[in-house]
Amino acid sequence: MTERPTAPAHDGAQLAVLSHRLEAIVRRMANTLARSGRSGVLNTARDFSCCILTADGEVLTTGQSLPIHVMGGPDLQAEALREFFPVMRRGDAFLHNSPYHGNTHAADHAIMVPVVDRDGVHRFTVVAKAHQADCGNSVPTTYMASARDVYEEGALVFPVVRVQQDYADLDDILRMCEMRIRVPEQWRGDYLAIMGSARIGERALLELGEEVGWDALDGFSRDWLDYSERRMEVTIRALPAGSTTKSTVHDPFPGVPDGVPIQATVTVLPEEGLIEVDLRDNPDCVPSGLNLSQATSRAAAFIGLFNSIDHTIPHNQGSFRRVRLLLRENCVVGIPRHPVSCSVATTNLSNRVGNLVQRAMAELGAGLGMAEVGTGMSPAEAVVSGIDRRAGATAFVNQIFTGTNGGAAGPHADGWLTMDDLGSGGTLLLDSVEIDELKQPIVIHERRLAVDTEGAGHRRGAPGTIVEYGPIGGPIEAIYANDGSINPMAGARGGRAGAPSRQQKRTRDGSLVALDICGPEVIEVGERLVARTSGGGGYGDPATREPELVLADVREGWISERRAREVYLVQIRDGRIDQDATGQLRSAKEMWRNRG
Repeated sequence: MTERPTAPAHDGAQLAVLSHRLEAIVRRMANTLARSGRSGVLNTARDFSCCILTADGEVLTTGQSLPIHVMGGPDLQAEALREFFPVMRRGDAFLHNSPYHGNTHAADHAIMVPVVDRDGVHRFTVVAKAHQADCGNSVPTTYMASARDVYEEGALVFPVVRVQQDYADLDDILRMCEMRIRVPEQWRGDYLAIMGSARIGERALLELGEEVGWDALDGFSRDWLDYSERRMEVTIRALPAGSTTKSTVHDPFPGVPDGVPIQATVTVLPEEGLIEVDLRDNPDCVPSGLNLSQATSRAAAFIGLFNSIDHTIPHNQGSFRRVRLLLRENCVVGIPRHPVSCSVATTNLSNRVGNLVQRAMAELGAGLGMAEVGTGMSPAEAVVSGIDRRAGATAFVNQIFTGTNGGAAGPHADGWLTMDDLGSGGTLLLDSVEIDELKQPIVIHERRLAVDTEGAGHRRGAPGTIVEYGPIGGPIEAIYANDGSINPMAGARGGRAGAPSRQQKRTRDGSLVALDICGPEVIEVGERLVARTSGGGGYGDPATREPELVLADVREGWISERRAREVYLVQIRDGRIDQDATGQLRSAKEMWRNRG
């Protein structure tokens, strides 16, 4: 490790200025990806993330990135980079997607660029990570849920592979990708977008270092991480002490016909200024793509914690220091061993882990934690593929984001309607119906909120979404990996669960047929896929929700008058609250509760 002189400590104003300068660099990186990405995964849904690491590999600035991408793995990726390439040179760039070396899963291609000053000193590392429309899997999807191991999964795995030297592509690596990936021109365009994003970050940091001085930036990095750690410690010391264990079950899935039971034990230690999350008492890795990578195990736990406390605490390596995370090797929610498959590591079980953590925090004290966020990649978020016959006959592969899961309620706010899942944190964008129909040979016949699917509570979860679409000109294949159809998303502190998800096919005669929770599913012309996504869980007793808010939900069409009466104990007549009837309903429940 290169020794650097210690700069004087920065005051609050200096920290604020430089932190915003770095945030601006991350935004420039993200804008580059959004504007130049070729696949809809990038330029429409924006399934990508950017961050800046210190030379030592500590997460410094993440911007508005997907939490699952940046809260548990970039430091592990940097550790692998330093192991394989201890000498960093300007002009190098590395492709990294190995879930066994700190990456999330093989579908997330990360470009890592060391920022090296004119004297040859490695100062920072920039990371641009983007989910791929296709990554070379044995079937046309980036989510190979049924894969028994990485060999059946089939993805190209790059454990920190140099793809540029002296700012020039190493074409032999790129040719390998283009021979394996089904849409090589689309992949090449996305590769250029990711690389351009990382190079934009590198250039901006070099300019900033020349402007303010590298020693000043080194001092800022140290002080910013220490400040973040102090903020986290102060917050934890104000929390109630306690320990609780929460459990859940992932729905039955290929390779796990009984589902996957998991649990998390969360312990708050105010006197030490620490929170401990123990995920060790869980099943071994399974013959399925559900296994979490170490990066997603860590990120899921961090997301659940940071969702549960003061949202103004910076999400970086400094605040992460105050979390003791206990994982074990060969655990389905721990540290995987090659060659187990981690194909679906960013979604299903990572959602379950983070939800357990934030629900455990809710039980430790009023005003803490959250209920459970909707989970699963329903057919509304399928990877669709086939032949587009509208202008010739060209192959296409892309993941569509046509309907999101409902967000969880918290102690102070209702669930976020477009949260989608815990790992994305609401950062993914919902696809435009018109754009999806232009890019793929499909018609989206319906997209709407599903009435009465919210998790009821004093603060309610967001409802699920109903999406119905089908092909034109020829069949399409839709591959999805849902969850929450059997085991819905739980509420917290007396809140109710959200409605379960559902996947169906509408046949040519208009009838609905239930589908397996996990694709692939071929949809012929005249048929349609119908998805209802998960509703988010509620927080607190629904009978204490303000009647005016219940009335507003009825007027919006999110809940029915019947549900208002039976669940929230609010009687609505002629579009108004019947105050007398509502008082009687709630008084009767209170009397029953007191007798109980």
